[in-house]
Amino acid sequence: MFTGIIQALGSVDSIESKGGDMRIGIDTCDLELSACEPGDSIAVNGVCLTAVVWEKHGFVADVSLETLNKTSLGQLQSGSPVNLEKALTLNTALGGHLVSGHVDGLATVVALENDARSMRYKFELAPGLQHYIAEKGSVTIDGTSLTVNRVDNNRFEVNIVPHTREKTLFQYYRLQSQVNIEDDIIARYLERLISGRADANNTSDKQLMAALLKSGFIKS
Repeated sequence: MFTGIIQALGSVDSIESKGGDMRIGIDTCDLELSACEPGDSIAVNGVCLTAVVWEKHGFVADVSLETLNKTSLGQLQSGSPVNLEKALTLNTALGGHLVSGHVDGLATVVALENDARSMRYKFELAPGLQHYIAEKGSVTIDGTSLTVNRVDNNRFEVNIVPHTREKTLFQYYRLQSQVNIEDDIIARYLERLISGRADANNTSDKQLMAALLKSGFIKS
């Protein structure tokens, strides 16, 4: 698990094709690595990877075909900047929200606009993701925990303050940039709970469905 608070901007050091998937080397720059061991998890652009080798200034991880198909990691090139976060511990401040590192799909930058000292980014979601995004809810973009400002069908907006822009990949986004999206984990499990499982004859189920409908979590 992660918090969605980016700890460092690293860069891609090496990319090696291996039997249909790939092995990637990451230069972690100034990220503290003294306590890291092989097998530890680290989020790269919001994707939870397992470090198989730790080096003085970085690590090496395998990237599966499923991950390449679901995320933007396959678009990385040598030297590409990446958001990095080590897995949270019981001593980690939960400054963002609970993030699993399991990407749901991609979104595309469709608009950028100055908003006082902040910048407003609008994203268009890949099909099937829009019903997980709620106004003032949480979303993870390339590993960064953010609050959704507005939702319009399959598009949503976030505001990025100067500190976040300086410390994350947001400084590099341009129109048509693709990003990894992880929905709020609560929304995922809520959908699984209610999808076709409510018993029409069960009073508790009917009350639950009515409350979710009234709160806007589901539509009639």
